[in-house]
Formats: sequence, structure tokens, C-alpha cells
Amino acid sequence: MNSRPRILVVAATVQELISFEDGDPPFIPCACGVGPVDAAVHTTRVLAEHRPTHVLHVGIAGARRSSQLSAGTVVIGSRSVYQDLGVDDRFAPSVLLPDTRLLSLARAALPEAPVVEIGTSGRVGGTHTCPVEAMEGFAVLRACAAADVPAIEIRIISNDIEETDRTRWHFAEAFAATHTVTRALVREISRSAWYETPVSA
Repeated sequence: MNSRPRILVVAATVQELISFEDGDPPFIPCACGVGPVDAAVHTTRVLAEHRPTHVLHVGIAGARRSSQLSAGTVVIGSRSVYQDLGVDDRFAPSVLLPDTRLLSLARAALPEAPVVEIGTSGRVGGTHTCPVEAMEGFAVLRACAAADVPAIEIRIISNDIEETDRTRWHFAEAFAATHTVTRALVREISRSAWYETPVSA
């Protein structure tokens, strides 16, 4: 029998991270900071320190009005697209896929959640093709890929990308939904991965 999986939960801010409750499987929380640079640096450090077997990247995000994804909607990342990088993929990757096993688990645990591309940019409105926009996803998944640790990005919509009035963004509801989704996915990964061979030891 393999040891219990070591699940790393990465979010940009502490507001997006859950706290332990009775009955929760153990996990490693990491507030990686806002934006792709801090996210890559801090995720890499925590990966080296804790050597997790699985990474769940969660947080709030914006959605384009044309996507018809309303505030509070949970989305699963089908691809993470780095849209600040203006060079050919021969020099550096700009698209990453989630781990297939984690994607299957997420789809089973969140059957109503759309599976969509999530763009990464260091500024609000910096993406131009993806229906969903966040600031850390590609950086977190890139750090995990370099460490050969399976990872996936899950987001909760808090606002329209086009809405410039941040008082109209639904932070509280999105944070609460992030906590609920994270807890469900940590439990699902812990149950499903218990007998699997760890990807990294």
C-alpha cells in the first residue's frame, strides 16, 4: 500500500485558501502571491521543500461577458495559456495541459463545471483569447511540470473582465465557493489517490 498522497493547495492569497476542519484530509497550503512571477517563485520553493504528489491550484478569476459565465461559476482548466509571452513556443512554452487523472477527478467531482481555457496575465484585461482570465495559473502549472508533479487549475468566477468598477466584483461569494470546491477536491484526490503509485516520492 502506498502512503497517503501529499496534496499541495496553491492559491494567490490567504483569502482563497481553506483552513483545516475536523475530518479534512491533510494538505499543504501555499499562498503563492499575486501575478505569474511570485506564483512561479513561491510554488517552486514549496515544491522543493514539501515534495507533494499532487497540486491543486485554486482561486478566483474573471470571465469575458461573451463566455456567459456568471459570478460564482466554477470552471475547470482545460488548458493554461500564458498570454504575456510574445515569443515563439520554440523558445518557451505558452500552453500547458492539466494532469489527465486530476482532470478526470475534477470532472467527476464537479459535473456541472465547464471545462475551459484559462488565460494567465500579469494585469487585469491582459488576456485576449481565453474565456477566463487569472494571474497565476500558467506559472503554477509550469513550476509543477518542471518538478514532474501532476497539477490542475480550478477557478471560481468573481467578475466580468470588462467590468472596471471593482465594487461590482463578487469577491466574498467567490472566496466562499473557492473554499467549498477546494475541500471537496482535496477529499476526492485523497480518496482516489490512496492506492495509486505516487508520481514523485
